[in-house]
Amino acid sequence: MANVKTAKKKKKVIKMVSHGCAYIQATFNNTIVTVTDPNGDTLGWASSGMVGFRGPKKATPYAAGQVVKKVADAIKLYGIKEVNVFVKGIGGGREAAIRGFNANGIQVLTVKDVTPIPHNGCRPPKRRRV
Repeated sequence: MANVKTAKKKKKVIKMVSHGCAYIQATFNNTIVTVTDPNGDTLGWASSGMVGFRGPKKATPYAAGQVVKKVADAIKLYGIKEVNVFVKGIGGGREAAIRGFNANGIQVLTVKDVTPIPHNGCRPPKRRRV
């Protein structure tokens, strides 16, 4: 073996963030939770499928609580203490996900619903002739 050089890995610097934003996407089929810093850079995220739920169980309130627990563990090293929550969708995991943040020691400052609402929407299909 002649002069084998190993590349030194650069140590990753972990920034401490005390305040962040939590985005909860609660659909009829799944619940996805993403936590970002104030700039919008993602610190951690999880979904019901990542936690181990399959099929109709992914959209349950219990699954949403488990998703928040997984996210809280992932972002613990960033030192987040409080979050602003933005909820999108009308799934079963909406309220359970918000409660999950308080249960995992992260204070919820504000809750805002950002569900898209059509202001007249698309043109409906033409009437059916039989």
